[in-house]
Amino acid sequence: MDSSVILVLAVLGFLIVFLYKEYLRPTVTFALAILVLVIGGVISPAEALHGFANEQLAVIVLLLILSNTLGRTPFMEKLLAGFFKRSDTPKRFFSKMLASVGVSSALLNNTPLVALTMPVVYKWTQEKKEPISHYLIPLSFISILGGCVTLIGTSTNLIANGLAIEYGAPSLGIFDFAYVGIPMLFIGGAYLIFIGPRLLKDKEGIATDEGQREYCVETIIKEGSPLIGKTVEEAGLRNLKGLFLVQIIKKNRIVRPAPPDARLDLKDKLIFVGDTKSIAELSRPKIGLSLPNRSRMPITEMESVIEVVVSPNSSLIGNSLRDTDFRSLYNGAIMAIHRNGEQLEGKLGEVSLQAGDMLLILAGRDFMNRIRNTTDFFLVSQVQELSNTRRSRAVLLLMGLIAAILLAVFDLVPLFTSVAVLVLITIVTGIQKIGDLRSKVDFDLILIIAMGLALGKAMINSGVAEAFANRLTDSLAPLGIYGLLAGFFLVTNLLTAFMTSKAAVAILIPVALSAAAGAGLDPAPFILMVAYGGAASFITPIGYQTNLMVYGPGGYDFKDYFRIGFPLTLIYGAVATVVLVKVYGLG
Repeated sequence: MDSSVILVLAVLGFLIVFLYKEYLRPTVTFALAILVLVIGGVISPAEALHGFANEQLAVIVLLLILSNTLGRTPFMEKLLAGFFKRSDTPKRFFSKMLASVGVSSALLNNTPLVALTMPVVYKWTQEKKEPISHYLIPLSFISILGGCVTLIGTSTNLIANGLAIEYGAPSLGIFDFAYVGIPMLFIGGAYLIFIGPRLLKDKEGIATDEGQREYCVETIIKEGSPLIGKTVEEAGLRNLKGLFLVQIIKKNRIVRPAPPDARLDLKDKLIFVGDTKSIAELSRPKIGLSLPNRSRMPITEMESVIEVVVSPNSSLIGNSLRDTDFRSLYNGAIMAIHRNGEQLEGKLGEVSLQAGDMLLILAGRDFMNRIRNTTDFFLVSQVQELSNTRRSRAVLLLMGLIAAILLAVFDLVPLFTSVAVLVLITIVTGIQKIGDLRSKVDFDLILIIAMGLALGKAMINSGVAEAFANRLTDSLAPLGIYGLLAGFFLVTNLLTAFMTSKAAVAILIPVALSAAAGAGLDPAPFILMVAYGGAASFITPIGYQTNLMVYGPGGYDFKDYFRIGFPLTLIYGAVATVVLVKVYGLG
């Protein structure tokens, strides 16, 4: 076996293991892999860097800027608030959510759209005392289904198309995805309405009777506290509404459960469990408790207690609370963490943050303004507007985006040109500032796409892509073209479930192109199947960003995604296979 083949196979194995185990950030993992390939001579430095000049990569960046800008306007917020009524029945609200998000995701990037809709859903379910676990996975899934309708609906489609163009295949049109995307939007929507509720269970222990999530919060009795020397009962700590004292940590022992006659001493740590609103009361001086140093804020700065979800691309991932400069960066303090349906307790200062963690934040006056220009986390409960963009300018931006898409559809102006001009217009008209552009670009995504192009080039140069394609084609030959296309969907989908859609697509596109060339077939259906396999990720929270966004707020575990997502995945694969075979005349 050629040394370049061995090296590429080793690098692929390294990528799959490290991305699945999350030993390193995805960008670091990819960078190390590409560096090894360059040192090994499989690709040249020019080939490693060539992906950064890819036109589709630029289109992704520009569309993300426009989608994030539009998603942060009060106009969109008010539009959603006006569409969803407090008087809506659960069935009507659910249907409205699926319809609006599904259609919008075809034109707008689905990640900011889900981020915008989550607080609306969260607030409505609280008021109606509905289990939010019945709503958030469907919200993520319908945004994925809608995103698969067009080329620009999800970055995964754009990545697949960009990779294919780089390797010599013709570009796909904006609505080439619609042959499968539109039927699956209706089929998937019906599945979520009629079957989904039976598969999604109420999550026990995640929310209180008030509809608030429970957190575990550490407090300290400091010098001067009126609680020193009193028993738990005398201090009134057994009668705090919505709060339960679960344990007392003393110098030499832990008292759990905390009995009413336990005496409180200086420097005792008291661990409470309670909902969001009740925990806010623990920061009040009159109670006589203090928060740990990492969570303390001046009384004059305190404004509210809110919840956020750590983004998959957050710079906080892997850092402990002790190492983050959270207080000075955001004028907020992390009080508690909720992870995988559990209330984390103990020394929270030593906990390393993970994507999908829910953070309970004691927010200062300008906390919301400071997080406006960051992609570190998504809001679950929103307390004020994120932008001062006027309604007329927001409407102008929305109409401009639709016009840019139509110009590209009718081949009047290239998509890159139209969206680039639109971004320039938003800057000239003051809709956004040049200084804010950086915060609206997902640099991790850019790096992964560019390095994915380099990885694909290495697979082609070494012959690994062709060998994989031959092996897959031979093994699926008895099943004909239906089996071959379905095989590419399933392989991509399985890789996506445990890596990311971007990484899976980067690995499979060169293999798919080699298979199409070897069989003498049009490459378009093969590119589409890999794109669908990467984007239609329903069986785990890891594969797709919106799944991870709702993971913590919904109190889900992996089984919830598999239970509702596995049948939908099989349906998607079957429909995509049949439709593409018929549309492209392959069978």
